[in-house]
Amino acid sequence: MTRYDYAVILFYFAFMLGMGWMAARFIKSSSDYFRGGGQMLWWLVGSSAFMTQFSAWTFTGAASKAYAEGWPILVIFAGNALGFLFNVVYFAARSRQMRVFTPIEAVRLRFGPGNEQVFTWIQVPLQILYAGIWLNGLCVFLAAAFGFNLEVTILATGAVVVLMTILGGSWAAVAGDFIQVLILMPVTIVAAFLALREVGGVGAFFTRLPAGHLDLGAAFNSPIMLLWIGAIFVKQFISTNNLLDSSRYLCVKDSGHARRAALLGCILFVIGPIAWFIPPMAARIVHPDLAAIFPGLKNPAEGAFLAMCVTTMPAGMVGLLLSGIFAATMSSMDSGLNRNAGIFVQSFYHAVLRLRATDRELVITGKLTTTLMGVLVILAGLYFSRLEHVGLFDLMLQFGTLVAVPYTLPLVLCLIVKRTPPWAGWSTVFLCFVVSLLTTRHLDAAWLQRTFGLAQPLSKTDAANWTVAAGLIMNVGVGSLWFFASRQWWNRASSAYRERVEQFFVRMRTPIDFEREIGAASDHQQSAVLGRLCLGYGGFITLLALIPNPLLGRLGFVFCGGVVLLIGLALRRASARRTATGPAPAES
Repeated sequence: MTRYDYAVILFYFAFMLGMGWMAARFIKSSSDYFRGGGQMLWWLVGSSAFMTQFSAWTFTGAASKAYAEGWPILVIFAGNALGFLFNVVYFAARSRQMRVFTPIEAVRLRFGPGNEQVFTWIQVPLQILYAGIWLNGLCVFLAAAFGFNLEVTILATGAVVVLMTILGGSWAAVAGDFIQVLILMPVTIVAAFLALREVGGVGAFFTRLPAGHLDLGAAFNSPIMLLWIGAIFVKQFISTNNLLDSSRYLCVKDSGHARRAALLGCILFVIGPIAWFIPPMAARIVHPDLAAIFPGLKNPAEGAFLAMCVTTMPAGMVGLLLSGIFAATMSSMDSGLNRNAGIFVQSFYHAVLRLRATDRELVITGKLTTTLMGVLVILAGLYFSRLEHVGLFDLMLQFGTLVAVPYTLPLVLCLIVKRTPPWAGWSTVFLCFVVSLLTTRHLDAAWLQRTFGLAQPLSKTDAANWTVAAGLIMNVGVGSLWFFASRQWWNRASSAYRERVEQFFVRMRTPIDFEREIGAASDHQQSAVLGRLCLGYGGFITLLALIPNPLLGRLGFVFCGGVVLLIGLALRRASARRTATGPAPAES
């Protein structure tokens, strides 16, 4: 780390805070604060949907999987791309057409107020734990790899995210995600290019990798690996198409913009992982002993991505890369904090405590809630940093399979299966939590070995894969059977409940009429503000080409800055064109 790298990181944090201040001008109501007033354009929402689906774990825990085993890590991100494709076809437009401020409001419309409170008080702590894992994955790595003070790193990162979200709400979160995509994608493409150059080119990369790293056919030699692949695809489908994660489309302008936003997320998940996992796999060639480089890391393979980048990148670009890795975590945290604050304020504070609360009071309460939850996330990050025996890769997958899937499974099924009683939602969640507990206690790797008479104990990788696959199979199997079986009690539900469910599905199928339902659009303001931000950040990155570096390093900065500048110019032109022609008719 050079002084140029530190300067780049400091500029990034200052820029993010400034973005929160600029986004505040869009906030005129609680709808603006919690869901952008339902006015955001597809390229903003698509970028945010993409960024909030992963975190710094991608470049630490997931990179360790790429370093150790190669291609299996791509299964997770292919699952994300497939999940977003289902968004395009079915879920994205229907999510926007629910016409709610928060996804838990949709739970009330679908299942009733009792379920609204159950899902609220499960979602809030779960999201805090998830954000704590993300923050831990980022800060523990930075502390061990670069000597950053752990507590200071966690506090600084958490404070910037909280302040930015308090100032600008959903506008700051989504606009920040858009800028962060423009930082992350070009710099990781440069990282992949330099990694390939370091190992001798594309041909040498393929020939020098350990046998099996790119052997897709190896999956068919291991039944456990095949089960794991199937489980991951189902898990990623659930995580991208449930009612809770419909929040990513609640702020988009209309149904057509929702589909295009989902398509953008799908395309980015096809392109991104190709660049992200070349450096850690190349590190297997260049740095076969990462423990010597990162003696402070519990799992040295989690440093594979940055080890390769530090080896190949010019002065100043490591700071730019770390800004991108910060961005990956901050995007998930700021969106999660804003969503959680909206859920608490709309579904508990307003619905239970203060039925007559003014709009201004709801915004103030949302900011206070964001602050409190930000503090809890920081404390959770400190707690997870003390877990000694679980790597980041397995921690994230097992938490997602055994904790998050039980919660989100009924929130997928409820969008497909209509005629279920109100208790189908909460009862499926608690049943699946019991299933998770029993699965981890009784259907572990030792049970598999005893039951099928395996000659040798499972490897560490196979045991971890079995934990994920068994948890997913049992949760989805038992939970789905229970949810579908509840249909026989549909006719016993009250007529008011059945009528509300029918209206909910009619609403979901009705396209948004933006002019009638929302009114004045802010298309040109969005393009103008984001265009200025892109020009400012792109100009800064381009100026980094003046740092004394070899020509190839300078060209890397020109490429990264040029991409951001070109998009900024395009947005400025689009803003000027919209201003000159007046508002375009809303899409349906």
